[in-house]
Amino acid sequence: MEETTATDKGNYGADNIQVLEGLEAVRKRPAMYIGDIGMKGLHHLVYEVVDNSIDEALAGHCDKITVSILENNSIRVKDNGRGIPTGIHPKLGISALEVVMTVLHAGGKFDKDTYKVSGGLHGVGVSCVNALSSHMKTEVHRDGKIVVQEFSCGKPLYPAKEVGESSDRGTIQTFTPDLSIFTVGEYNYATLANRMRELAFLNKGIAIILEDYRQVDENGNPHMETFHSEGGLKEFVQYIDGGKEKLMEDVIYIEGEKVGIPVEVAMLYNNSYSESIQSYVNNINTHEGGTHLAGFRRGLTRTLKSYGEKNGLFKNVKFEISGDDFREGLTAVVSVKVQEPQFEGQTKTKLGNNEVTGAVDQAISEALNNYLEEHPKQAKLIVDKVVLAATARHAARKAREMVQRKSVMSGSGLPGKLADCANNDPYACELFLVEGDSAGGTAKQGRNRDFQAILPLRGKILNVEKALEYQIYENQEIKNIFTALGVFRGTKEDDRALNMDKLRYHKIVIMCDADVDGSHITTLILTFFFRHMKELIEKGHVYIAAPPLYQVKKGKDARYCWNDEQREIAIREMGGEKSDSVHVQRYKGLGEMNAIQLWETTLDPATRTLRQVSIDSAAEADRTFAMLMGDEVPPRREFIEQNAKYAKIDA
Repeated sequence: MEETTATDKGNYGADNIQVLEGLEAVRKRPAMYIGDIGMKGLHHLVYEVVDNSIDEALAGHCDKITVSILENNSIRVKDNGRGIPTGIHPKLGISALEVVMTVLHAGGKFDKDTYKVSGGLHGVGVSCVNALSSHMKTEVHRDGKIVVQEFSCGKPLYPAKEVGESSDRGTIQTFTPDLSIFTVGEYNYATLANRMRELAFLNKGIAIILEDYRQVDENGNPHMETFHSEGGLKEFVQYIDGGKEKLMEDVIYIEGEKVGIPVEVAMLYNNSYSESIQSYVNNINTHEGGTHLAGFRRGLTRTLKSYGEKNGLFKNVKFEISGDDFREGLTAVVSVKVQEPQFEGQTKTKLGNNEVTGAVDQAISEALNNYLEEHPKQAKLIVDKVVLAATARHAARKAREMVQRKSVMSGSGLPGKLADCANNDPYACELFLVEGDSAGGTAKQGRNRDFQAILPLRGKILNVEKALEYQIYENQEIKNIFTALGVFRGTKEDDRALNMDKLRYHKIVIMCDADVDGSHITTLILTFFFRHMKELIEKGHVYIAAPPLYQVKKGKDARYCWNDEQREIAIREMGGEKSDSVHVQRYKGLGEMNAIQLWETTLDPATRTLRQVSIDSAAEADRTFAMLMGDEVPPRREFIEQNAKYAKIDA
């Protein structure tokens, strides 16, 4: 074997240029195609395959999709669409099935006569899934035949072959993610269920069945849910709004086509102080909004403002009413179908097509104006809510200005309880929000003072789900969080965006006791972040600490355990419960640990476990926070009954 010299390594010639053919590029840089190689990317594989079935449904050829999580965390997706074509491709000389499964940017989505609109990753979807699967099997039922082909890491194991006859039609895709690429391999049922439910609402009339063969009953039947909606977006908006007190019973529903763009909107007002607008393009949740959301907001504001002024409903308001005021307490779903969507960024989170703004604006203006004229009672309820929102926002602006003015006048403006860190680089710094002064004191002793700051919080912070904005700025603990982080919302009438330019810590860690009260405080803090600092969560700055529940000790051998299973294993390996000095300590709170133990288990970056807070489904997150922290009791009771772990009492 030849040795490569240092001089050789410095050369850059034609032989250094790599040409990645076929699906090699996907395997080499998977994150470019599916976002990441963790939990999101793993679940994205399922969405890409399901998107193909949904495209068949949008074209009017499919009404049933079954998604199965198999015992080994493989996935099977079955639909009753037309089935992938299996004939020989005229240019490539191989079956069209193999082309679809192995060639990037191949498929019927680029033919407007085949699919008017489609989701998926610009035509790379199913071939990407194939490339990132250790094994994939495609079974097509079409034209009375069954055609099968299998692949390994994107490469065909044999040409497509006919294996039998069938009176059914459709495609069955079964794949096993390649664990040499993905950092995780276990599918989360709730994550998949949220997406399937969302797709069922967005595509009324389609039945989507989710099965989990990892959980079977005594008869071998899998845990199963069927998602099906005849009401579509009307039912979707009611589902999201389930935990909120309604201002009006009517769902305002708008459906039509403007300049060739189908627009569908459902909206409902409630008595909360936050807005929840979910936007979709071709079934893709556009988290960052875009031109369709801009059109919706513009049409809504102009129409409501015009109606209020025409009927003299704003005559007693002494200050300008902003667009935000028209959306307070609004839950809405905006869905558009675009033939050639232009997305800003690879992750498709912001729509860029300019023509969509006017289409949505026009659809909203016409339909909403008709609704307001035909429903004067409901119209007055909405406008009264807008006036109340404007008044409260005016008070909140003054409260924000007061907090910031005090910060400027008191020098650094940092809360007295904050034990800051020495490092001034926000990228390197961590802020721990700690439950109580006792645990805060221990954390201050156990931390690394160079890059870890501690802010103790007294008791339970304000439940912002039930509070007006100005009340939030009057709460001392919330003021401390704002000032410690160095971020504020704008104080101008038309600027409520979170200014993150002066964010002082890029890791914000919620550290509470591992008990019911600790969980409640964690939820209160998360509610505050979700409603008033969502940008921090979206940019990945928010984490939850995971302190241990037990220490199992025998002599000098001490082990920390985070659950009952780990505790039992540790006890067994140390000689059993009856063995002398096997001693089990249950940590009821952070304050029961000394500074060294807290550092070893919860603070030390080398040994700790941090759970990053993310938003997989904004609609589901909104519904959950409203249900857990809002005024409506029945949905919360139902959730607790379904999810509580009940103690078993021996007879």
